[in-house]
Amino acid sequence: MRRLAALAALLLLPGCAGALVVAGPLPGAADGWTPVAAATRTLGLGLPGGVRMAPGVRFAGGLQIVSPPGHRLHGLSDFRLVGDELVAVTDAGDLVRATLRLDRRGRPAGLSGLRLRPLTGLDGAPFPTKSAGDAEGLAVAADQTLFISFEQTPRLWSYGRLDALQARPTPWATPPVSAGNAGLEAIAIGDGGSLMVAAEGGGVWTCDPLACRERAPPPEPPIDVGDWRVTGMDRDPSGEGWFVVERLYRAPIDMRGRLRRMDGAGTFGPVLVELSLPSTTDNFEGVAAVARNGATRLYLLSDDNDNPKQRTLLLAFDVRPER
Repeated sequence: MRRLAALAALLLLPGCAGALVVAGPLPGAADGWTPVAAATRTLGLGLPGGVRMAPGVRFAGGLQIVSPPGHRLHGLSDFRLVGDELVAVTDAGDLVRATLRLDRRGRPAGLSGLRLRPLTGLDGAPFPTKSAGDAEGLAVAADQTLFISFEQTPRLWSYGRLDALQARPTPWATPPVSAGNAGLEAIAIGDGGSLMVAAEGGGVWTCDPLACRERAPPPEPPIDVGDWRVTGMDRDPSGEGWFVVERLYRAPIDMRGRLRRMDGAGTFGPVLVELSLPSTTDNFEGVAAVARNGATRLYLLSDDNDNPKQRTLLLAFDVRPER
């Protein structure tokens, strides 16, 4: 009852368009997974004036994910879509899975089967502290092997296949990046089994188990916390480069997010989408790209930091192919 009361109280949050719908968990835990009680509501882009979209880009709907205060689901930091399954990591060191449901128009309609399990360290045990398990980047290979990057103590680990997770991760080479909030923030599948890796403080690398090769050097000094910083990245489904999400935050209320392309040299292209107040925006940290109906569907995910003034949002944008 307490959990349902907390969810009901969150109905009072402003800026939400749809009714609250409970996202039903799986009936019971299995194989280390714990069902999650949460809810979703549909939402739009809010007030006009804070949205900029390039030609060929259209908004395709959005969700707010609502969970009780203090729940580990508040820390969603990156994700991928494997078919209709959403796979995400949190900055508390958890792995999350759910089924993403679309309506008849192809717009996000809700989540079902929500569950999570703790990620493990090299000793096979869950992380002892939040900073130790600060998972910020997630990539899923074609064979469903999971790769995760950690920020506070920068490292790249492979956790094996999604359907047979390793009790102990396998370390990969890690680029020379700063620790803390300028560390590893974004990873995506690269070429030939490698990973494309970006740091929030700047710099892009290609990494394999043995070495990392610099694609774009980190700036000196690192990108300031109040400037645009890369927070997520995914491979273009066509294989032609990557998509990145960037975040800007300037206290107390200036919070923005934007989507861009990135080529193999780590060079960013024009802005595809930019979100800022007074329209729908938040702390966007994840992007997932999938092919859909001859276009690319880009999903943006925000981390609300368990802050009642923020929201966990999942927004969808369709991008037509460049001609």
